[in-house]
Amino acid sequence: MGRTLENKQQIVGELKELLSESLLTLVIDYKGLSVAEITDLRNRLRPKGAVCKITKNTLMRLAVDGDDTWQPMTEFLQESSAFLLVKEDLGGAIKAYQEFKKATKKTELRGGVMEGRALSEADIKAITELPSKEELIARIAGAINAVPTKLAVGLNAVPTKLAVGIKEVPASLTRAIKAVSEKEE
Repeated sequence: MGRTLENKQQIVGELKELLSESLLTLVIDYKGLSVAEITDLRNRLRPKGAVCKITKNTLMRLAVDGDDTWQPMTEFLQESSAFLLVKEDLGGAIKAYQEFKKATKKTELRGGVMEGRALSEADIKAITELPSKEELIARIAGAINAVPTKLAVGLNAVPTKLAVGIKEVPASLTRAIKAVSEKEE
């Protein structure tokens, strides 16, 4: 029994909603995967803020039609496609898929789409090499913390150098007077 028109429209609506919440979408060939393996992939992706959606290419084509952000995905829609929709941790989700791919040796990454641009496998690999969100926040916090520390050290040095300078004035004056008096003798 085929899907009704209303059912197909509902699926397209769900796909559009998932796409609107996603930062990156990967298209993979899932041919040869068992239900247990697909479930394993979904379980690996879930903690990373990603969803694995399996649907007909035609329905995905309808979902991305007219949306410039996801339109490049149409070049990857062929044969049996699964869509990894990443909402949060880009690098973590890609790494989770790569670990799954290494374990099963059954899937093939066709490409991905991010911010209206089609991504090759090399582009997607480069995303995994970017620092995580937490690491970037830690770096920024460290940089922000360093500024007041350096400022405090600098401000502490000013009174110290001023005190040394003031203390040096009488000694210099004494030496100058002594030098003049020795010269006159």
